[in-house]
Amino acid sequence: MSTHGKFKDSFLWYSFKRDKIAIASLLVLVVLIFISVFAPLIAPYNPYDPEMIDIMNSEIPPVWEDGGEKAFLLGTDSQGRDMLSTMIYGMRISIIIGLGAVALQAVLGVLIGLFAGYHGGRLDAFFMRAADVQLSFSYLMVAIFMSAILQAIVGVARFGEIAVPFLILVIGFSQWPQYARTVRGSVLAERKKEYVEAARVAGFTSARIILKQIFPNTLSPILVLSTIQVANAVMSEAALSFLGLGMPIDRPSLGSLINSGFEYIFSGAWWITALPGLLLVILVLSINMLGDFLRDVFNPKLYKG
Repeated sequence: MSTHGKFKDSFLWYSFKRDKIAIASLLVLVVLIFISVFAPLIAPYNPYDPEMIDIMNSEIPPVWEDGGEKAFLLGTDSQGRDMLSTMIYGMRISIIIGLGAVALQAVLGVLIGLFAGYHGGRLDAFFMRAADVQLSFSYLMVAIFMSAILQAIVGVARFGEIAVPFLILVIGFSQWPQYARTVRGSVLAERKKEYVEAARVAGFTSARIILKQIFPNTLSPILVLSTIQVANAVMSEAALSFLGLGMPIDRPSLGSLINSGFEYIFSGAWWITALPGLLLVILVLSINMLGDFLRDVFNPKLYKG
């Protein structure tokens, strides 16, 4: 049977077809990712192009409000940028940072969890104590410290050019212990099973046993954790940008958009903060709902389908 045929007959597909919330969440997420990927083709304006920005168009309300214009369906921000276009490009950056940070923390955490859990002893103790130390520090504290050092080295103007890789590194390095602990727990349960003993007797190396035999059996918790961590990474980026430690105002993410409009929310220009905030909630909620579905499906004790 082909891989496609096995998937159609799997419990995951059977459960997904019966879960309307999971279907709706996936559809919303696919639409948002599609819009982000093709932002240059979908967005009415390019918020990065100074020629398309006119300060005289600043703080125009959405089209359904008095004073709204059809050229700017969701209004404009304080710089005269089209809110719809800016939100699309901002969501694109937020998703890139979220996926990049999760990829980094997954690679670090999975490798550490696999080898620490399999070998145990001093290696396991060292990495788990390192994880405890890492979790004792808030990622915001680490980000503030690293941001201050980096801005002092490269300058505030240059910092905006490297803000995306900076946020990926900060969020990725600060949240790898979640993967390490989850994978380590799975490895501790798997390494005592007969197929691992058989692989040892057959003379397989430790690396081959870990990567070829044990790792495939830890994919379920990794998949569930990854969906949750993507949402957490997007929220982390938004929090850092809201505090002024993330994306600059000229290359906005959803977090920096919320921050830029926060001072105008009580002066009547509510849409500058409210609309990006609503989009962020929809994005994170759709990811979290999919994560909850996968968690329930892969844990028979929780599944109620």
